[in-house]
Amino acid sequence: MIQYAGKRWSGRPGPGMLLVVLAAGGAGCTPRATETVMIPNRALGAMVLAVAPALNFSGGRDFDPSSVADLMASELSHLEGVTVIPVSRVLAVLARQGRQEIGSPSHALEVAEALGADGILVFAVTEYEPYSPPIVGLAAQLYGFRRGGTLGSLDPILVARRARPFAVGTQVSATAPLAQAERVFDATHGEVVGGIRAYAAGRQGLGPFGWEKYLASQRHYLRYCCHAIIEELASGNVLSTVAASTVR
Repeated sequence: MIQYAGKRWSGRPGPGMLLVVLAAGGAGCTPRATETVMIPNRALGAMVLAVAPALNFSGGRDFDPSSVADLMASELSHLEGVTVIPVSRVLAVLARQGRQEIGSPSHALEVAEALGADGILVFAVTEYEPYSPPIVGLAAQLYGFRRGGTLGSLDPILVARRARPFAVGTQVSATAPLAQAERVFDATHGEVVGGIRAYAAGRQGLGPFGWEKYLASQRHYLRYCCHAIIEELASGNVLSTVAASTVR
């Protein structure tokens, strides 16, 4: 069974940001009863995963990294076969270490081990434009325990130090990610809007805005972006041909 228990969104939007308060259902609107929409898990298998607080490489200060991590963890809980450790437990481990975020791939594995998890999702917000139409860039890596394998190295930890945000290598390493994905979600692009419509189609309580709820509210737009990047991580298209088996 998928399990998740996280905090509510607590971030406060900055001046000029989208401020749309969405009711749980407008007057006369009855939410469509649907099953929880699960994300197919084609490549990762059953795992217990943690989610680290978001790394902020966007240059902005309009979001709270822990709150964005809560959204990521909430969407990750819909990945088939995955149990998610609450972000609050990750923050507690980091606090005991005197740190606020993951500092390196080896640190990611250290935190995952301390939590008794099979792996930890480390992700960076690389672009963040909350004004309409919104733009969000995400770079995500899943670090975990496995038997060998040959995986590219996409390290969001290094994003702030490079002229271009992503560098992909081929060096075999014990700290290479099990899966990785990066994408910029620009709401002016038809592909992104189509993805939002498909995402909203299976969900209830859309309210008077309908599927456009995920464009009108930055919180909901971020939730969609997290969902979409998790889909890419679990698709198998971003993994090497060598199976990544978890070990304890």
